[in-house]
Formats: sequence, C-alpha cells, structure tokens
Amino acid sequence: MSIVLHHSIHGNTGQTLIVLHGLFGSLDNWKTQCQQLAEHFTVHALDLRNHGQSPHDAKMSYPSMAEDVLQYIKSQPLNQVCLLGHSMGGKVAMELALTHPSTVSKLIVADIAPKPYPPHHNEIFDALQRIDLATLKSRREADEQLKNRIDSPEVRGFLVKSLYRQDNKQFNWRFNLPVLIDQYAHLAAAPSHRGPFTGPTLFIKGGTSDYITQGDEKVIHQYFPAAQFKLIQNAGHWLHAEKPEVFTHIVRKFLLN
Repeated sequence: MSIVLHHSIHGNTGQTLIVLHGLFGSLDNWKTQCQQLAEHFTVHALDLRNHGQSPHDAKMSYPSMAEDVLQYIKSQPLNQVCLLGHSMGGKVAMELALTHPSTVSKLIVADIAPKPYPPHHNEIFDALQRIDLATLKSRREADEQLKNRIDSPEVRGFLVKSLYRQDNKQFNWRFNLPVLIDQYAHLAAAPSHRGPFTGPTLFIKGGTSDYITQGDEKVIHQYFPAAQFKLIQNAGHWLHAEKPEVFTHIVRKFLLN
C-alpha cells in the first residue's frame, strides 16, 4: 500500500523535476539546489517513507518506495517527469524508471549504481542506537556522543539535522531508525532488473567516492542504454552538498539540452 509523501514545490516553469534524497536524509537537505533549479524547472522535493515528515511504515523496499512516488505523480496530477535521486533515492528513481518508463522523461542518478551493496552503515546504526534520546539536551550533545564512532564531522552534522523535539520536548529522529535497521537488506539490494529504460539518463559520480566503479558501467548500460556519465572531482558520496554549484550546473545543463 502506498504512502502519501510529504513534499515541497519550488518554481512554476519548464519541465517537472522530482528530487529524491538518500538514506537518513530528507527534502530539507536539497533546499538550496531546489531553489536554484526552480529558475528553470518546477521542482518537487519529496520525503521518502520513514524519512523527514513522511509517514512511517514497516516496509522499506524499492518497489514500495517507487510506488509511493508513482502515486504522488498521479495525485498532483503530473504527466512525464524528470527524476533526480541521490544514493537510496537514486535507486528509487531507477526502480520507477525501469518499472514505469512512460512516466519518466529524463533520469539523473547521483553516486549509486543498479547493483547490491555490502552492508556499510553498521557503524552509523550502532552510533545512533547508543544515543539516549530520553535524556538528550541538544544537537551538540548528540554530535559529541556520535564522535565516539563517527569520525567525519560532515556525516555527524548531516545526521543530527534529523533530530527534532516532540510535543513533550523530548528529542527524536525524523527517520524511522528501527525500520531502517530491520529493512536494511532491502535498502542494500539492487532495484528491480526490469526495463530497460531507454530515455536520456545521467549518472553523476563523486571523484573520491567508490559507490560507482568503472566495472559498473556495463550493468548500467544494460538497463540504461542511453546513460551518460559525469565525474565531479574532489567530491565524495555527498557530492551535491560538497560541490553544490558544480552539481547544480551539471543537472541544469543535462535537463535543458
């Protein structure tokens, strides 16, 4: 059963672009890029299920998440849309393009490939579970606790953005941590290998990230035969946050061509 997704809309011109965030993220992470892209496009940023302000659900598979996005498209209603997805959101975008190709005019995938990945979020899950939300006083305190297991200040800063105060003033995570842990095998899996999606497709890779390797190009072209590739030098997996101007320029140029 699909979920009604929380969303924000920027601009009212040109093609419709739907933006899908990654694991632990939300549409708030994309506010700057959405505002810049809204000069040329009507941009819909979505909170995926179990993230941001969208409802929580026990299921967290790519078919279920793609169905949520499809129902959002129908509810607006929108015709063909351009999709931009980062990491987990990129897999959701690929899932939708492969299973409902007539819905998607152009596809942009940021730093993820259509393949299964070995577990590599265990340290983050462990660190998040160790935070005592009942006694937590501030985001700064959460950052201090996360330091014991997460070295990167950028990753810690990204995570604590999802802390919010409930009506009882106690902190909680916007993302549904128990379900993300329980359903992680589905999140590490590849999207459905149907398709192919033959429309214009762009994969953007971070120069210092290993999420997309040279060997992945074969499987990418198998399912996305029109795929092009762009590399952002000196950017890691969070390439849109590390090099926002370069990233937005690449997206804008691809969509306008």
